[in-house]
Amino acid sequence: MHEIRLLILDDHSLFRESLSRYLRSTEGLRVVGECTTVEEAIAALSRTEADLILLDYDLGAEQGLCLLEELRKRKSTARVLVVTAGMPDTATRLALEAGASGVFLKHSKLDQLIHAIHRVAEGEIWLDRALVRALVAPTKLASHSHEQVRPLTPRQSDVMRGILDGLTNKEIALKVHSSESSVKAVIQELFHKAGVRTRSQLVRIAIEKHSSDWLRLQAEEPDTLGNRF
Repeated sequence: MHEIRLLILDDHSLFRESLSRYLRSTEGLRVVGECTTVEEAIAALSRTEADLILLDYDLGAEQGLCLLEELRKRKSTARVLVVTAGMPDTATRLALEAGASGVFLKHSKLDQLIHAIHRVAEGEIWLDRALVRALVAPTKLASHSHEQVRPLTPRQSDVMRGILDGLTNKEIALKVHSSESSVKAVIQELFHKAGVRTRSQLVRIAIEKHSSDWLRLQAEEPDTLGNRF
């Protein structure tokens, strides 16, 4: 099994070093570098390959999101999971639109981080439920009321909720009392409506369009341990 190669970019030495020790002791993960600035991270990536970068949003003198533009310029294939104590809603949206694969809040449990790392490494998106609620707050939807999105059918809404909850096709099928093949068919319908080909793209376009028809159901659900897309 391929190890997930991790690069940590965080200017808080205690957090960075503690996280590094924890990740190094976790099977299937390998820390290939620890950095405190975007410049150090770029230099590290020129010497070694990383599958996933754990990026702090606030690096003191600079914003971690500056790294996303540098990665784009260099056509890097490394995925980015922003690991932060908190960030503005606009920054969360900009991070996703710039190519970040998710945002993980530092107050969450370490085992959740491991799960998030694996999901992001597989090409999916991770967002804390609180962040999703903030992104689709009514005040943020108002300015985009002119955008039209074809409404979802009840079954499509059920499956979309399962996707937002990070469930597998099999788990969604059990939840909606249907077959796995039927769930796959509904997901293809969702892809067609959104004009995308993957779950990650489905979530991204929903966030970018701020569509209440696509995402308001997320805000109506009770809190869980986290969202995996």
